[in-house]
Amino acid sequence: MENKEKQQSLFERLGAVDGITAIVDDVVEAHFSNPDIKARFLPLKSDPTHFAEVRQHLINFFIMGSGGPQNYSGKDMHTAHVGMNISQGEYMSTIDDIMGALDKNNIDEQSKKDVLAILYSLKSQMVGV
Repeated sequence: MENKEKQQSLFERLGAVDGITAIVDDVVEAHFSNPDIKARFLPLKSDPTHFAEVRQHLINFFIMGSGGPQNYSGKDMHTAHVGMNISQGEYMSTIDDIMGALDKNNIDEQSKKDVLAILYSLKSQMVGV
């Protein structure tokens, strides 16, 4: 069983499209209630069309970044976050929400570590830009 698990892509280990969609929805819900970052996300609720677009970009980005087949046509991380001046604390709050969503969706430890490594590799493109 362990060999099969190692052969699966991160995309597959996260539950493919349906699993990643559930994870993204849980992350977004956590962001809406996280006191450290909710001010950045709550405005999305007042514009359902923009919210749907951002949500789909997040799903596609997560799918592509985990080795799935989805094409991501949104902005790169730096462009998407430039001018936001995201603090180290906000970044860590975001990471906490993502890790919580992975836990909620019963994602295994190795897959959580793989996601965390990807998130940390993107940090310089988001924090303080």
